[in-house]
Amino acid sequence: MSHVPHELAEEFPDQIEKLHDLKMENGHFAKLAEEYHQINREIHRIESGVEAATDERTIDLRKRRLELKDEVNGMLATS
Repeated sequence: MSHVPHELAEEFPDQIEKLHDLKMENGHFAKLAEEYHQINREIHRIESGVEAATDERTIDLRKRRLELKDEVNGMLATS
């Protein structure tokens, strides 16, 4: 598969180790990271033309991805 932009490690390159540690130690964080990953992949498939979606669906997915990224960022900042 081609490079998928916006992966968490790409979004937070200076905190890769902390991302990994939180995924292993914090169940809530692991669920957030997994949801982010799934939504990010879906957006990538839509943008690549592999999967069809309405503009509204795409916008909703992007908003949710941003919400998740903000929550991940907050958890990274407080750990």
